[in-house]
Amino acid sequence: MPPLLLPFTPRFITFTLCILAVPVFGIAWIADPHPVLAICFIVAAFLTAVGIHDLNQTGHSILRNYPVAAHLRFIFEEIRPEMRQYFFEGDKDGMPFPRDRRAVVYQRAKKTLDVRPFGTTYDVYSIGYEWMAHSIAPRPLTKDPFRITIGGPDCAKPYSASVFNISAMSFGALSANAIRALNGGARRGGFAHDTGEGGFSPYHRENGGDIIWEIGSGYFGARNPDGTFSPEKFAEVAASDQIKMVELKLSQGAKPGHGGVLPAPKVSPEIALTRGVPVGQDCISPSQHSAFSTPVEMMHFIAEMRRLSGGKPAGFKLCLGHEWEFLAICKAMLETGIYPDFIVVDGKEGGTGAAPMEFIDHIGKPMRQGLYFVHNALIGIGARDRIKLGVAGKIITAFDIVRAMALGADWCNSARGFMFAVGCIQSQSCHTDRCPVGVATQNPSRQKALVVPDKTERVYNFHRATLHELAELTAAAGLDHPQEFKPIHISRRVAPAEVLTYADIYPSLSDGELVAGSGNPRWRIPWDMADPHSFRATA
Repeated sequence: MPPLLLPFTPRFITFTLCILAVPVFGIAWIADPHPVLAICFIVAAFLTAVGIHDLNQTGHSILRNYPVAAHLRFIFEEIRPEMRQYFFEGDKDGMPFPRDRRAVVYQRAKKTLDVRPFGTTYDVYSIGYEWMAHSIAPRPLTKDPFRITIGGPDCAKPYSASVFNISAMSFGALSANAIRALNGGARRGGFAHDTGEGGFSPYHRENGGDIIWEIGSGYFGARNPDGTFSPEKFAEVAASDQIKMVELKLSQGAKPGHGGVLPAPKVSPEIALTRGVPVGQDCISPSQHSAFSTPVEMMHFIAEMRRLSGGKPAGFKLCLGHEWEFLAICKAMLETGIYPDFIVVDGKEGGTGAAPMEFIDHIGKPMRQGLYFVHNALIGIGARDRIKLGVAGKIITAFDIVRAMALGADWCNSARGFMFAVGCIQSQSCHTDRCPVGVATQNPSRQKALVVPDKTERVYNFHRATLHELAELTAAAGLDHPQEFKPIHISRRVAPAEVLTYADIYPSLSDGELVAGSGNPRWRIPWDMADPHSFRATA
């Protein structure tokens, strides 16, 4: 093509029209100084300048080939999530949480009508559909809140916990106002609020709600200047009456085995005070702990946490990875005689503020498989009765709780469910510090959008409504407490004409079977690989 015709090709015609518009509107403005002509001239001149810049920049090939016009691509790309969510997304679409599941949280938090008309929109004959068996003789609906006691024989201060609590979310990942609202709701509803590994902040303390203090590999709030664990500082913080349990974090579902860095500019004075780190320096969360290096040492560390806290329940949280590593921990329990009071199983479907795509999508065991394994491993060593199990991973509705408790959970935690209750709209901008509703940001002006008294009420409402629905499901199944749910109560369609119960899908070990010597290679092989003195597999 002759070079003189190139400006009139589809690639360059937009830029060419902008160039031609400059003298046209310029002359017209001189002839008739009307404000509209002035605006048109300024816009044309601006777009021409943009086009000249596009031709000369080297970062985007598409802008060099389509000056001015290609900016539409970036505009559409920027608004694509919002367009899809508000105009094209169906009730069962949207990830990580579809619209109907988000809507039920908003409705219950606001105490608006949360029932549905006309029938289910699920295809009940599709593979993967799950349901709960009901009873011909339902039980009367209980009015008592469902609670469990956490604390084994070595625990001096057992904790009566709700079966539904706020999962670990750190101050720093969440705003001060979000922490205030969550903890205020927990205080009013009598349920627990996990701090996350970011420390026990002033905003957790402000409203006095029950706290599960999580200690991660950075030992924030309980560390020496060099980043190692400080028994003295831990004991000082753990002495607070507000802290009901202490939890050692080994890993989290969305990024197991991955450390983290809070960049220096984000380490504000209040975050530095909470975490016990210097202001304006990178805050490192290592990928592994420095306080112990073997399963046996880990058990002794948990016993020390329990002692330093004055006898409060002490346990650990993990997303299951190598199965022999958890069985090595089980062997360490047997060898030392030290048992945690609780274990929280985090599923890989859990959320996070930011993580690499590969970790979010492909590392870690999903919650149900992890819970099944941990529950049965503890049965296999004869320790299930003394250790309580919590779970986390996309817990939103009462059916989610029922399904988890049928697999062996004693209680459930929810993070994003309670985020929805305080106003999260799943914009998925947690990592940008531009959260549109003030939940996951440290920007002071954005945080002001979250009105604490209003959101505190919504957190309380969501919890109360979810427990009410749990009571209705429990009564419909002919049971008195959700802990009575068993795998036989949940069914799953695995083929168009085949249905299995969870009892078929997740077969149970017998009490003490691992210690006695299981003949099932599914369990015998990883058990033989487990070493209580190393997290590495035996040869």
